[in-house]
Amino acid sequence: MDFSIASILALDGVTNGAVYALLALATVLVFAVTRVIFIPQGEYVAFGALTLALLQQGQVPGTVWFLLVLAGCAAVAEVIEGLQHHQRPARIARRVLGLTAYPVAIALFVAWAAPQKWPLLAQAALTLALVTPFGTLLYRVAYQSLADASVLVLLIVSVGVHFALTGLGLLFFGAEGFRNPSFWDERFNLGPLTFSGQTLIIMLASVALIVALWLFFERSLYGKALRATAVNRLGARLMGISSESAGQLTFTLAAFIGALSGLLIGPTTTVFYDSGFLIGLKGFVAAVFGGLASYPMALLGAIGVGLLESFGSFWASAFKEVIVFGAIVPVLLWRSLRDPHAEEH
Repeated sequence: MDFSIASILALDGVTNGAVYALLALATVLVFAVTRVIFIPQGEYVAFGALTLALLQQGQVPGTVWFLLVLAGCAAVAEVIEGLQHHQRPARIARRVLGLTAYPVAIALFVAWAAPQKWPLLAQAALTLALVTPFGTLLYRVAYQSLADASVLVLLIVSVGVHFALTGLGLLFFGAEGFRNPSFWDERFNLGPLTFSGQTLIIMLASVALIVALWLFFERSLYGKALRATAVNRLGARLMGISSESAGQLTFTLAAFIGALSGLLIGPTTTVFYDSGFLIGLKGFVAAVFGGLASYPMALLGAIGVGLLESFGSFWASAFKEVIVFGAIVPVLLWRSLRDPHAEEH
């Protein structure tokens, strides 16, 4: 291997690592605030990429109908909980309206706009607007009533949600894979390296989103509320921060990050209905490098995972996944020795 090949592999690894970094940030965020190890994070990636692919063909994506069904399930759950707690009908109606108004409106709008074959950027915005509400509704339907359950129970629920979303992905998009067009087709030469416009967009979008998240957590009231919930759930609740709202906001952010990652990675590889699992798992491996708690370590871990995958595919392409996932073993051993396990209370 000479310097030029190593440079190309390093660029490819950093590009993939930038996407894994977003998924790692989402995984750390969800676990820190809700204690949910969110296995289906990668499904948002596949849903985002494949929804855009169907919009490109002028078809109404199945995610439109799924969003409506999910909104209906969330409304039923809200009504049942309201009746169990003897809430007034007007309050129940307001909560149901707050959960369902936006998903129904955006689903109907996308169903109308899909055959119009709008420009690529407009379709990407429609995809983000369509997939992002999945976070709120999934949390309401699957996790909100189990918010005080143990981490193991929440993990089991996550596995169930993952299999459900994978099956629905096959129903909505079929077994055929799709590769989306690039957002920018220009190419730039820098020594032995050739940057594509899509590579630059991936890196810039990742950096912009990381900075936006930092500003959100440091400067906004909602971000500080999420940080408080992550540090001490009971203390935050005693200070008037709703754990339900924190959970819904966290899952909404995770869905947005996942859908954006799907839009970024869609032009670089063929995405199938079940591709999200492996992509999300690599983001999870990067999050484990940070102990599911440290954002900077998760970022470094994501870059490391991208480089391992890139160089591993060059030296032993058949074992590149083994190399990536095998790297988690020494990290877990090191963390196990450094932070001995304590029983959860």
